Amino acid sequence: MNLFEDEPQPISTVTAPVTSAPLAARMRPRTLDEVAGQSHLLAAGKPLRRAIEQDDLRSAIFYGPPGCGKSTVAGVIAGVTKAHFESFSAVTGGVADVRKIIEAARERKKAGVGKTRTLLFVDEIHRFNKAQQDAFLPHVEDGTIILIGATTENPYFAIVAPLLSRARVYPFQPLTDEEIGSLLDRATADSERGLGGRGLVLEADARDYLIGVSNGDARGTLNALELAADLAFSPSPPPSILERGGWGEGVRITSAIAEEAVGKRRVQYDKTGDAHYDTVSAFIKSIRGSDPDASVYYLARMLEAGEDARFIARRLVILASEDVGNADPSALPLAMAAFDATEKIGLPECALNLSQATLYLASAPKSNACTVAIGRAREEVQKAPFGGVPPHLRDSHYGGAKKLGSGVDYQYPHDFPGSFVPQAYLPEGLPSGGRRYYEPTENGVEAKIKARLERLWGGDEEKRE
Repeated sequence: MNLFEDEPQPISTVTAPVTSAPLAARMRPRTLDEVAGQSHLLAAGKPLRRAIEQDDLRSAIFYGPPGCGKSTVAGVIAGVTKAHFESFSAVTGGVADVRKIIEAARERKKAGVGKTRTLLFVDEIHRFNKAQQDAFLPHVEDGTIILIGATTENPYFAIVAPLLSRARVYPFQPLTDEEIGSLLDRATADSERGLGGRGLVLEADARDYLIGVSNGDARGTLNALELAADLAFSPSPPPSILERGGWGEGVRITSAIAEEAVGKRRVQYDKTGDAHYDTVSAFIKSIRGSDPDASVYYLARMLEAGEDARFIARRLVILASEDVGNADPSALPLAMAAFDATEKIGLPECALNLSQATLYLASAPKSNACTVAIGRAREEVQKAPFGGVPPHLRDSHYGGAKKLGSGVDYQYPHDFPGSFVPQAYLPEGLPSGGRRYYEPTENGVEAKIKARLERLWGGDEEKRE
């Protein structure tokens, strides 16, 4: 890598001949219009696109999962900017490299001729520690460099605050199934940079499989497609493909070949059909039934089939209240923590967080009392007339409230032993007899809640009237 290249290299330039370069490198976009996905950043009129087209990009952090286009967009910038463009990886580079680039940028700016601005792209910037990141600060501050950092880690945790405050964060999203599919079609058909010249046919099942295991990663998907193509052309196919009858007539990439290329067997799972709903149902019912082994099995099956991890995390948050509730009050914050981790970390690492939450919820004591309570209360609200908030419970924090009877005779619980005094809280005139919506179970912490409520109210509904 030449850190002092005078002219920016277009994104399509590669060091190896085009025929030997990886497919992902050959198919890299050369213009913003060729970039797959990220329409929220790169559609016409969006701030990032305008900044690139007007060559007025300021310091920025590109944040997103692997293979979503962060380095690709940086490469497009390199090809269109009139500024001097430098690029290196924080995995292989160090502060010494930074110092050399900064010094060259300072001299370039001081000369005042030619390309006086310097755009510095740092891939995997989160690999730099705090001190290394701090080395950028004065030079970003005085305009010596315009920093573009790319990271797969949440920048609000991985990037030092002073540097983050001087840069705009652009969140990149995983590519959708439709975008991955379009990328596969282009790579298969393109005879100049892709596989079109090889006469390959990508069968529908193989295409669906590659999309299903992509996790929105364009680079990984193209790597898998290229390996599958090599297998299809192999004069001696692996026995594992022959055994499954997956060797197509002519030069065809079958689902068996695609699975062999990815390195794992396909999980039969349609994310929009019966298999999706049946598997999710089995997952939820296994957790509800306190079977941690079955629960984590269905979790693994969904993840292997390419299910959206955020969907799974949302289901766990719902279940924490629906089926565990106050039997274990820790269930909800734990499920929320798993949801937060899924949002911030993403796959594959967040599978560990989802596994922990799944196993905890499956092992926790169960109660649906919260679910039943809100159901009963909502039914009463829908069917019964509302007699109004009882006068003693109405707001009395304004002049004249007492004259209207608001707050009169209200008994402040903290003035009584144990911070409790029996008084009516529900509206008058409700037809539901005992008006007991919440009935705690004997399970887990809820048993203590039940005992306390019985101790306070003694099962005597007259105290509430």
